[in-house]
Amino acid sequence: MKNILTSLLAMLILTGCVTAERAIMPAPAVASETPVPTATPLPSGTPTVISELSAYAFPASIDPSKQYLFYLHGKIVEDQGLHAVSPDYGEYEYEAILEKFAGYGFVVISEQRPKNADGMKYAKRVVGQVTELLKAGVPAKNITVVGASKGAGITIEISHLLENKEINFVIMAICNPEEVEALKQNQTILYGNVLSIYDSVDEYAGSCQELFEMSEGKGIGRYDEIVLNIGTGHGILYKPLDEWLIPAVEWARGR
Repeated sequence: MKNILTSLLAMLILTGCVTAERAIMPAPAVASETPVPTATPLPSGTPTVISELSAYAFPASIDPSKQYLFYLHGKIVEDQGLHAVSPDYGEYEYEAILEKFAGYGFVVISEQRPKNADGMKYAKRVVGQVTELLKAGVPAKNITVVGASKGAGITIEISHLLENKEINFVIMAICNPEEVEALKQNQTILYGNVLSIYDSVDEYAGSCQELFEMSEGKGIGRYDEIVLNIGTGHGILYKPLDEWLIPAVEWARGR
């Protein structure tokens, strides 16, 4: 009996030691949560999306022997983008207009303005670009700014801000009576050689004659106005029609 009790006591002591050892052993480390993978960076030199108008960006190098033509589009391109379509006038053939001007040998500069662009801020942007051309040695007579509708309103401001009597400007479909009155109130004097073009039935446009008269003897050089009888009104701006585009080209060439 004594031997049995001794054996049981020994077993109890051994079991207690094992339990105690397990109790003091550190718990195994818990594996950390799998990290969320991060996006793989694009390799250096990966090409970005090229704008459809990249060929008409302001040139990286300036050739003083070239003729430069800025084209400022109508507001619908701000609202809808490069492939704007009017329910009344159809597609605004923006790129076709630029291509046709370029076909006459001009370095064409144009860009899509952001929606609801501030006209005065954008005018100052173009003034800076024109000034850069002048500083690079481009003769003022070899620079032309062509604007359509809202683009024409911005072109008027560019003419006023530059105060250069030799630069050429073509303003299309802009001089409605309200616009002219506002320009007169603000004493917006035209400088340079200015050609106005609009269609006879355009309800958004009219004659710039009063603006020309206000500018006489103050900064305006050559000026003229062409009233077309195409019959599509504001729609003439939407297509590269020879009826307005060729006179604009001739004006830019000083003819």
